Amino acid sequence: MERYDDDALVLSSVDYGESDRLVTLLTREHGKLTAFAAGARKSKRRFAGALEPFMRLRVHIVETRGSTVRLDGTDIVAGFYAAREDLSLIARALYAVELCRELTRDHEPQPELFALLESYLTRLDAKEAGPTSLLAFELSALAHAGLMPRFDSCSLCGGAPGERPRFDQAHGGAVCEPCGARARESVAVPVALLSGLRALQEGARTPLPPDLRARARGLLNVFIAHHLGRRLKSVDFMAQVGLD
Repeated sequence: MERYDDDALVLSSVDYGESDRLVTLLTREHGKLTAFAAGARKSKRRFAGALEPFMRLRVHIVETRGSTVRLDGTDIVAGFYAAREDLSLIARALYAVELCRELTRDHEPQPELFALLESYLTRLDAKEAGPTSLLAFELSALAHAGLMPRFDSCSLCGGAPGERPRFDQAHGGAVCEPCGARARESVAVPVALLSGLRALQEGARTPLPPDLRARARGLLNVFIAHHLGRRLKSVDFMAQVGLD
């Protein structure tokens, strides 16, 4: 059995049996892993406080015969404890880790996505990530997964979206009005919304006004749910907290 150490972010964890836990990790070098942590719910020495979502760890892994690896130990690198004191920041962090979990395949290295998620959690912890930054994070995460929605031209004909654009998640983004008439699931969107999302794609950090941010949140929720086949659970938690 091969042993190795890696940097990791905890995406989720669930209790298993009477004392164990299954932990989903995004590691820097080995991608997403499902790790079996024996005795994790009782061991104060190896795992105390380390297996909660969005912890940043150095993990000690043992490969097993199946797809699940064994987690032999952890060292906490960053707990993002300041973010854990604010419910709105907790909601954004949980959404970010759930999105990364659902966008990635097991054992497929994603060093850029790891760096993106770590950077976003660090900014949340430092209170430097406003509401618009979550949209920017989502767009970058979708790009890494090969699911970047299109905002600069019609996803069907390639022409300009025009003055009355629509958005169709099934066809990958913005569509012009004529194409939108043939796309049953398309919805009308403001030109300013497409421009704002395109700017975020290109790296702009200008905050979107609340009304456009709420519309953007709704569009991305529908787009992501369509491509994943389900709505992320943390979307509902953000709504309960009162976040757009």
